[in-house]
Amino acid sequence: MKILLIAINAKYIHSNLAVYSLKAYAKEYQEYIDIAEYTINHRTDFLIREIYKQKPDVLCFSCYIWNVRYVLELAAEIHKVLPKAAIWAGGPEVSYEPELFLQQCPMAAGVMIGEGEAVFRELCASYINGKGKDAWKEIAGLVYRDESGELVRTAKREALEMDELPFCYQELKDFQNRIIYYETSRGCPFSCSYCLSSIEKGLRFRSLELVKRELQFFLDHEVHQVKFVDRTFNCNHRHAMAIWEYLKEQDNGVTNFHFEISADLLTEEEIALIASMRPGLIQLEIGVQSTHEATIKEIRRTMDLPRLTHAVAVLQQAGNVHQHLDLIAGLPGEDFDTFAKSFQQVYQMKPQQLQLGFLKVLKGSYLYQRQKEYQLLYQVYPPYEVMATRWLSYEEILKMKLAEEMLEVYYNSMQFQMTIKVLELTEKNPFEIFLNLGEFYEEQGLLAMSHSRIRRCEILLEYLQQKDPSHCELYQETMTFDLYYRENMKSRPRWATDLTAYKELSRHYCPKGKSAHLEPFWYDMEVIRNSKALADYPKKSEKPSFYLFSYQQRSPLNGQAKAELVQGADDGNERCRRE
Repeated sequence: MKILLIAINAKYIHSNLAVYSLKAYAKEYQEYIDIAEYTINHRTDFLIREIYKQKPDVLCFSCYIWNVRYVLELAAEIHKVLPKAAIWAGGPEVSYEPELFLQQCPMAAGVMIGEGEAVFRELCASYINGKGKDAWKEIAGLVYRDESGELVRTAKREALEMDELPFCYQELKDFQNRIIYYETSRGCPFSCSYCLSSIEKGLRFRSLELVKRELQFFLDHEVHQVKFVDRTFNCNHRHAMAIWEYLKEQDNGVTNFHFEISADLLTEEEIALIASMRPGLIQLEIGVQSTHEATIKEIRRTMDLPRLTHAVAVLQQAGNVHQHLDLIAGLPGEDFDTFAKSFQQVYQMKPQQLQLGFLKVLKGSYLYQRQKEYQLLYQVYPPYEVMATRWLSYEEILKMKLAEEMLEVYYNSMQFQMTIKVLELTEKNPFEIFLNLGEFYEEQGLLAMSHSRIRRCEILLEYLQQKDPSHCELYQETMTFDLYYRENMKSRPRWATDLTAYKELSRHYCPKGKSAHLEPFWYDMEVIRNSKALADYPKKSEKPSFYLFSYQQRSPLNGQAKAELVQGADDGNERCRRE
């Protein structure tokens, strides 16, 4: 008997916590269970071949919005070559309408509903002990086909105590160069109408002593990054503080921990603790979603925006934590103009990344139940993304999509930090910057194409020739700074200053074997770099200032090289030329 748990991830760097947790919980059946992880970028015929070669008797697919169509196609094809293999599905994408999934996938034996560890262990027992369908009616948390083909739903499964879940990372060889996911709680204290977490009632926490032992395992092995999947990590002050204090005390100088939090719940004690941590020890993902009060109320969300803004600002000032803020376009009650205002308010907080997502109308959510009232037009197939609402037309959604694409390229990439600060002077609302740039891409036929970083710079300069032609020389310098900020360019950008006159000076500061670059600038880069928001365009100087970019020293928050103003380098260049 061979039972194969199959995860199809969005990217190779991701891992699937669910399948590892299921296998770990079914500890007495380990010898019968294998795990296979793939990505949605693999060809279907490759997966069919790889699965077939393992000759499984039972196939269990972990289903999410990003892979369920892939699973349906794969199940139909794998059934042809492994007709005797039983096919099961589990995960959020099939748990809320399992009967519909089984209609779409007639070759499947059934669905494991909701939290799957105990369900999976009992299902394994039914196969390994040879009982099969005779035992299924006694397994809570299933929907399956009986002998006549009718669908049977068994009793609801009670939630497990968190400490009953075994640690599933005893062996790390399968996680090299991949993100590790870890959970210390299940459930969410909030009832946001678009989210499935709000359906699960009650909060459960893993005991702190157990959590600390498991975190020490990651620290001892110097894992690169651990992402906590707790829905609102800081909803319990004592729990959050104990873990953050432990991570600070045991910091190995390498491992980064990612948390999804509600910033308005942060206490002053928590903020002070976070601000005292090593730069790069933790990073925070903060769901703002909207700043429009009517929308916040309509989606049944509670948020203290002034408190959130304060917490983000204090941590921004501390300069040691990467902050990722989220917005959702297409929420009830928010039209194009109010969304643009939400964007402006969140953008002004200056997070390292600002994620502009689009509403997903998820099965089972409260919002899904009110789709007619909200006049939600959304994709029939996963990811069920919104196309129009009572407040937003499809055309307006398309405009938001343009802004979102440019936001990813020019802001979230963190590759244009200096240039973006100057570009902000061109519009009152930064949303217009990214929208206008997106429309320029569209007009020039540049969308849906892969562009190099240099080409992205060139396109931006072409746009600025129209938008802000009197400052193009300044933009050329900021783009040069941005390019060398990230890497020691092998090919010099065509608009950059000729460095022939500074050859000897460069050799002095960048001797052979040193990973560094020296660059002259005639505009005040310190003003740009140190300003959260520029009041006016910097003036051009008669003499250049020189910056030394050191690539062996990088920021743990954004990966930028250390860039320092070299005092007296302009005089040194004069001496070099005389000598």
